[in-house]
Amino acid sequence: MHRLLARQLRKLNLETEQPPDSKQWLELLALISQTYLQEDQDRYTLDRTNTVSSEEMLALYQEVATRKAHLQSIFQTLKILLWLKDVNGVYLACNPSFERFVGLSEAQIVGKTDEEIANKMNAAFLKAINYPTDPDMEPQIQEEWIESGQGGPQALLEILVTPVFHSGKLIGAMGRGRDITSRRVAEKRIESLAYFDPLTGLPNRTLLRDRIEQAMLLSARSKKYGAVLLIDLDQFKMINDTLGHDTGDSLLKQVALLLTKSVRKSDTVARIGGDEFVVLMTQLNEDVRLAANECQALAWKIISAFHLPFMIDKLSHHSSPSIGATLFHGLDTDVDGMLKQADLAMYHAKESGRNTFCFYDPALEIALTSKMQMEKDLRLALQEQQFFLHYQSQVNQDGRILGCEVLLRWQHPQHGLVSPLDFIPTAEATGQMIPIGLWVVEQACQRLVSWGTQPELAALTISVNVSALQFRQVSFLDDVLLILKHTGADPRKLKLELTESLLVSDVEEVIVKMQRMKFHGIGLSLDDFGTGYSSFSYLKRLPIEQLKIDQSFVRDMLSNTDDASIVKTIIDLTKNLRLNVIAEGVENVRQRDLLQLSGCHNYQGYFFSKPLPLDQFEALVSRRPLRA
Repeated sequence: MHRLLARQLRKLNLETEQPPDSKQWLELLALISQTYLQEDQDRYTLDRTNTVSSEEMLALYQEVATRKAHLQSIFQTLKILLWLKDVNGVYLACNPSFERFVGLSEAQIVGKTDEEIANKMNAAFLKAINYPTDPDMEPQIQEEWIESGQGGPQALLEILVTPVFHSGKLIGAMGRGRDITSRRVAEKRIESLAYFDPLTGLPNRTLLRDRIEQAMLLSARSKKYGAVLLIDLDQFKMINDTLGHDTGDSLLKQVALLLTKSVRKSDTVARIGGDEFVVLMTQLNEDVRLAANECQALAWKIISAFHLPFMIDKLSHHSSPSIGATLFHGLDTDVDGMLKQADLAMYHAKESGRNTFCFYDPALEIALTSKMQMEKDLRLALQEQQFFLHYQSQVNQDGRILGCEVLLRWQHPQHGLVSPLDFIPTAEATGQMIPIGLWVVEQACQRLVSWGTQPELAALTISVNVSALQFRQVSFLDDVLLILKHTGADPRKLKLELTESLLVSDVEEVIVKMQRMKFHGIGLSLDDFGTGYSSFSYLKRLPIEQLKIDQSFVRDMLSNTDDASIVKTIIDLTKNLRLNVIAEGVENVRQRDLLQLSGCHNYQGYFFSKPLPLDQFEALVSRRPLRA
């Protein structure tokens, strides 16, 4: 029998923890069990027979001893837990793995029951394991947390107890167990990674989608509304960039806790990535207006909770949320559509000033579609040469044209002439203004070279608007210098008009870059002066040569004494700083005259000329100087 057992073990490869299938176990365990349980019967038979010689009896005893010795050696190699009991539940044998787990030696285990070697809870479970009393029935694997050792830590065991029959009679049971604690912990870890955010412990996007789908089914049955709120932290990137990702992570964990405390127990809070969180509300009112009120009340509750500072490393930090929400009723939309709606509403909240809440409106989707199409069209516009320039005169008090400002225009192949007010904000927001702006500079430089060969045009300067986004590009100055070198344009005739928004931050860096531009001979003008962030302490350090009075002051200076005083103050300031001054938006002779009396002698506006195509502007300059 022991040879058959050895062959079976080698066949099953039980030196590893890989479990055999149930049929193999049944065959093996029956074989092992019978070897042990029949040993006493064999001895009894040998002791009482008178039909064999002493030599035959000795051979039989040796066979039994050899059989058990071989079985013991096999037990020693198995990593799984094995034990053998008789029909009364008394332990007959066990392997070393079982000894180590129980914390007792085999000598301390054999001859005892579960109550004598295990605590009450473990003993009750081991004793209560039911195994088939019919040889044709297959036993079932069971799992249970068992206390290891004598009062040691709990481990999850996978246990299979197989009955052993002899001549159709139940003579005992063979048990095997595997410690699957680490496997189950790994499974839990995998499940956690699959469905929960590792930083905050909140449900992730995958689990959120499942819960939204369940909420939609519930809404369809109950006829009650649900809501999805998408919460994005304002200026979170600045926190990460300035204070570090550790601080950002700490803030995210505190925000997760704040949101969890703010919602109802039936609601779900999830983190779907970065600084974006979602709250799923279920079982709101059946009336859409009342359901919207419940949703809005939670949104403002969350916003109010953000008013208190977050404490990180004993320092207080402030943050605010922009929240977009959408209601759902039954299966009237899908999960992706719902999240998209909440996302659109959230972006509208940001555009409305942040730290606020907005409901989804279908008009938002129409606007987004239009914006996305414009972004696509803008990418093609530069490639397909759909942009062109208009030129608006800049004149002195004698009406002589000193130069011009180039203004960008877009001739769309389907929509015709598109207003700069419509496409420039989109170009700025998407970063497309950077290549477009360089194209404008290149066109201006090429025009200066062309005018340099014509005596009546050679003295003209060209002003080009430069946004803060363009100016802050690391390569901006190098790009402009490369264009000047490539075209051969005179940098002294190129004037870059910069906005005051440049002075909001990194003023020292801005000043250094402007000084480098001046060193290369490029003229600099501060555009829309009086509407931005200029500080006199910085203004006197800026290497500019001109201030441009914003048209909003010029427009109302005849009817508003405050605007007239502001204009006079700016003009006096330029005199003290030895700067040139030019007023834009001059539309009539009375404005021009008041500006002249105030000391401003350079103008730009419709009173002198509207922006013109190139040929019309050149024709205007070729005529005699303009007179008022």
